[in-house]
Amino acid sequence: MSTHGSGRRGETIARRYLVENGYRIVAENFRFGRYGEIDLVAYDNDTLVFVEVKYRRSTQYGSPEESVTERKRATIRRIAEGFLYVHRHISANEYRFDVIAIEESSDGPIIRHWKNAFW
Repeated sequence: MSTHGSGRRGETIARRYLVENGYRIVAENFRFGRYGEIDLVAYDNDTLVFVEVKYRRSTQYGSPEESVTERKRATIRRIAEGFLYVHRHISANEYRFDVIAIEESSDGPIIRHWKNAFW
């Protein structure tokens, strides 16, 4: 499976997980110019959540969460600002950044949801 394909698999698993847990998906793969993209944007009740999905088939190169570096967090913040600028009609009482880390195992995917993972 290609890197792109495995990333999409992770996003599909994360989207399903969020919906099953009562989140309402607002956007997927929102791209903001040269800065990059946010994997998922969803409402958790009245909170607008920007979700970074990290998927690994193995932990050979570390856990999925370890790849969300300070630089990546700064990029996600910048893209979130772009999202709010482009989608001015979308608002919330609160905003937060979550990370969903997914690892494959012989028993199926292991999902770790880090709510309010960074500022």
